Amino acid sequence: MANVTSSVDLDAIAVENFQKYLRIPTVHPNINYDGCVQFLEDYAKNLNLELSVIRCLPDKPVVVITLLGANPHLPSILLNSHMDVVPVDEENWTHAPFAAEIDEDGNIFARGAQDTKCLGIQYLEAIRRLILDDAVLNRTIHVSFVPDEEIGGKEGMKLFVLSPEFKNLNVGFALDEGAPSTKEEFFVFNSEKYGWKFAIHCPGTPGHGCFMFDNTPGEKVRYVLNKFYELREKSMARFKEFSDYGDIITVNLTMMQGGVQNNIIPSEFVIVLDTRIPPMVDEQEWEGTITKWCQEAGEDVWIEYYLKESVTPITKLDSNIFWEAFKKTIGGKGELKVQTMPGCTDARYLRQQGIPVLGFSPNNGTPIRAHADDEFLNVQVFLKGIVTYYDILQAMANV
Repeated sequence: MANVTSSVDLDAIAVENFQKYLRIPTVHPNINYDGCVQFLEDYAKNLNLELSVIRCLPDKPVVVITLLGANPHLPSILLNSHMDVVPVDEENWTHAPFAAEIDEDGNIFARGAQDTKCLGIQYLEAIRRLILDDAVLNRTIHVSFVPDEEIGGKEGMKLFVLSPEFKNLNVGFALDEGAPSTKEEFFVFNSEKYGWKFAIHCPGTPGHGCFMFDNTPGEKVRYVLNKFYELREKSMARFKEFSDYGDIITVNLTMMQGGVQNNIIPSEFVIVLDTRIPPMVDEQEWEGTITKWCQEAGEDVWIEYYLKESVTPITKLDSNIFWEAFKKTIGGKGELKVQTMPGCTDARYLRQQGIPVLGFSPNNGTPIRAHADDEFLNVQVFLKGIVTYYDILQAMANV
């Protein structure tokens, strides 16, 4: 990496750094983040930027790279992304998932190309260009790279926001991951769903498969699934009408367990469900609905919760000076659509600390491939995103 002013050279540097980052296999489970830390240390040194590594847990580093503003006493801007990526099934990929190969159409294939290694590099390359242009920024900008977002962030951002090191960052506003758009529009997320994942245990009368008993586990599973799938059908109908996942309760059956032999009625079936609930749905009401369905299903049906999150505060946009600067900057680049994030991100931990956050991706006009086989991002889309962040950072850091 060398500091140069040619736009062609800057683009080449950005793509090269993106490929290097993608080639570090920070894939679950059992991630070693040392390669990422070393890569980012070299990056910060090349840009003459401050870097700190915070370890709330020994093997869960948070890397923060800082560009000091002219008025560092002002609340700062935080740009967040995560270093970890989800697992891959290599047999289903047409390109090696950690090779970061570029095909003839300029698509960079790698796990993390969209979620979210692109954002980390786009942040830093936008900062590189601001430095080269001698841009004056009033506010300090911190770029954070956190671990374990893909498994809930409990040992990453959740601990980091409670640390003294985070308090010292004096964060007044943050950008975190969003979602690409297939059109020339931009999604902006000022809220997100809360996730509940749980197993429903359906015990009952066991016996020989040739007899018909009352109170069997299968009957109870059937009742519970019917209720959840009736809700799912209503959500699907609403989605087809409004095309907004953030506005609906999503329900998916993810696991089924039970049975010992094909001619034995087992003593229990267990079904596992992944549900994501919009912030406007009261969590006590939602729990009451689930509990009622289980009671109606039959005797001794019970719920085992794996994840039971609370409603996350919504980032208010009215009279938000950072939002006004963001909106003014992006408004000329494409239509803005403010929505609720359909999944769960690290933004929730920031919002819980009272920090306003927008989830955003500058990578519009691109197929959504996060968590999918053959995840990719086009080079030109990636480079355009750097320019978008360049403009956004100037606007927000000078509010």
